[in-house]
Amino acid sequence: MKKIFALLLFGSFLMSACGQRGDIMTAAAIKENYIKIERMIPMRDGVKLFTAIYIPKDSSVTYPFLIQRTPYSCAPYGEENYSSRLGPNSSFAKEQYIFVNQDVRGRYMSEGEFQEMTPAIDNKKSKKDVDESSDTYDTMEWLLKNIRHNNGKAGLYGISYPGFYASAALPNAHPSIKAVSPQAPVTDEFEGDDANHRGAFYLMDNFSFMNFFDHPRQAPWKKYPAVNKDLKIDDVYDFYLKAGPLKNLNTRYYHDSSKIWNEYLAHTTKDAYWEARDIRKHLKNIKPAVLVVGGWFDAEDMFGALKTYEAIEKQSPNNNNRLIMGPWTHGSWSRGTWDKFAGYSFGSNTSSYFQDMETKFFNYYLKGKGDFNAPEATVFITGSNEWKGFTQWPPKESVKTNWYLGDGHTLTFSKNNSKNFDEYISDPANPVPYIDKKAGDRLSEYMAYDQTFASKRNDVVTYVSETLGNNVTLTGEIVANLFASTSGTDADFILKVIDVLPDEKQTQQLVRAEVLRGKFRNSFTRPEPFVPNKITPVKLVLNDVAHTFLKGHKVMVQIQSSWFPLVDRNPQKFVNIPFADETDFQKATIRIYHDALHPSSIDVRQLK
Repeated sequence: MKKIFALLLFGSFLMSACGQRGDIMTAAAIKENYIKIERMIPMRDGVKLFTAIYIPKDSSVTYPFLIQRTPYSCAPYGEENYSSRLGPNSSFAKEQYIFVNQDVRGRYMSEGEFQEMTPAIDNKKSKKDVDESSDTYDTMEWLLKNIRHNNGKAGLYGISYPGFYASAALPNAHPSIKAVSPQAPVTDEFEGDDANHRGAFYLMDNFSFMNFFDHPRQAPWKKYPAVNKDLKIDDVYDFYLKAGPLKNLNTRYYHDSSKIWNEYLAHTTKDAYWEARDIRKHLKNIKPAVLVVGGWFDAEDMFGALKTYEAIEKQSPNNNNRLIMGPWTHGSWSRGTWDKFAGYSFGSNTSSYFQDMETKFFNYYLKGKGDFNAPEATVFITGSNEWKGFTQWPPKESVKTNWYLGDGHTLTFSKNNSKNFDEYISDPANPVPYIDKKAGDRLSEYMAYDQTFASKRNDVVTYVSETLGNNVTLTGEIVANLFASTSGTDADFILKVIDVLPDEKQTQQLVRAEVLRGKFRNSFTRPEPFVPNKITPVKLVLNDVAHTFLKGHKVMVQIQSSWFPLVDRNPQKFVNIPFADETDFQKATIRIYHDALHPSSIDVRQLK
């Protein structure tokens, strides 16, 4: 979910509550060079936000502010207690900034009421109209007036939920804010981030996250207890299957104690609740320089990074906006080393490559130091293991190409004379697992995992190309245009694009996968039932990709209708799923057509 690195609470990557690694400097070393103060900074409506400020002891020069606003706590609390890391990577404490960490409104030691993804208010009519932009603005006003030896410039950064707060500071930004880096920012929680993907509810991520995050708070406090302290999960597949219908999780475990969980399940279409929390529409006339960062193996917010960049490009065409996409899981670009993941080996330390760019970005725009000449889009191509720079994303050099599903479970690169369909029976009582490993929480490695376990099942259909005679590099969006039918009135469609390696195992390495809740095939706001057994167009948009299928490899496409318990079970009946009963869940026969009148295909963008 929104916290950094896949819900491994306070694990090796979450060495501090602000989501930062603790192996950079000792707290004692930082104490030698910085003075820490804590202040309650007043907002325009009278609410005060807890803020920890680290000021360089050397007062012979002025410094810019570098700010992270977080819902995950700015611990350690107490002016005598110092963090072991300042800034987004190891170089910043030595670079010397005035570092500002702030608990956002309604979280930890800040006053006020917390809102999930605070809705932006573009036209504020009174001091009561507050959002994250105004809270950031008011924070800057106070900092500039009260913290000596500042140079009048500020930057913001953050990964995941803190990435959202970085994005949310951009509309009507304070004039002092010159550089902002939203990294894996939560952006649209109905279409592609965290809560839902294309209308399908991300079950285990949300349930685990809310237990950690959403215990009711009556007043500021330094630590949140679990919503259910007795909750223990050893095997997610077994736990969620035995839990039964979605509504059972609340009645058995949360007992209406998680406000956000209840909000999620009360809003099962892209209604006003979700629309108000889509920050993209507010990213207009953006003035600060922006560096958007995302990862190709980010299980939480790949969509957010790509769509934040896209929204700024479309709505602020004159903005200095850049994109970096690397071979990273959620926030792993902040690690000391990142040179491999799952079955991939990248041939270099990709996190240090990025961190050098990140340091140059803030140094240039906030200190006037050095230069920052990064391309418009800096992208790591998996498969071929190379960084490439492009003048736009997706690259103008990429050309739309069609792949077609064919007879005999073939995948062809030109239109064929297929005459058939393939079918499978989707059974909610025996859903396809998202990975064939036992674990108590979601494993990020599913993003690159060998899919052989799935292709062996009779409720997954596969289509495989011939052996490639040349390298094939995809850059940009993948769109599946399927013709399908179901014997039910609703169905999920999961499509995977896979690189089949020429090794002894014929490893089926996942490149990209996505789900669509079928009722939303035409609109996220107006769900529609399927007419049983009627051939129906289904368009599924996958996130962008940058991958080379090497000569000698094959391309595989897999299609299935469950992905459990990553995604909650679809009853395969047109009902409001949070209120479904066990009797609503039914088997369904799914057909994928690929005949002359119904040529199911995959649209890709191939780099020439």
